[in-house]
Amino acid sequence: MKKLLRRILVTTRDENFMHVIENIEVLVSKALSIFMVIVILVAITDLGIFIFKELFTAPYGTFNTTLYKIFGLFLNILIALEILENITAYLRKHVFQVELVIVTSLIAVARKIILLDFDKVGGLDIIGLGIAILSLSISYLIIRISNSKDGS
Repeated sequence: MKKLLRRILVTTRDENFMHVIENIEVLVSKALSIFMVIVILVAITDLGIFIFKELFTAPYGTFNTTLYKIFGLFLNILIALEILENITAYLRKHVFQVELVIVTSLIAVARKIILLDFDKVGGLDIIGLGIAILSLSISYLIIRISNSKDGS
């Protein structure tokens, strides 16, 4: 019983505890990256099937009505790739790269704007998306300037 208690005390020391937490973070990051690869492969398959159906069903080769859906599927894959890049960057450096997170957010908001049905949204929603883009762009600029000064 004393050995067990002593072992628990050793394990719960700050350095040992932080080592255990870091190992758990790495395992979770690896699991997330595997799941994200699966999501990307499924999304690519879904896109391929959708394009194939659009090309070979009547009326043949008309993307006019579904062009925005195709753009949305492409942008979903790009967002998933950016998220995967965020996870792998974390695995490499054990630090979240804020620049990658902002770029991913910019892509997601841009996707929302591209697919936006202006007949169904109000002016306040459009203003909100504009403010989001402006804020993210300024944040990205600040991070880029900060990173270029640190690298010099």
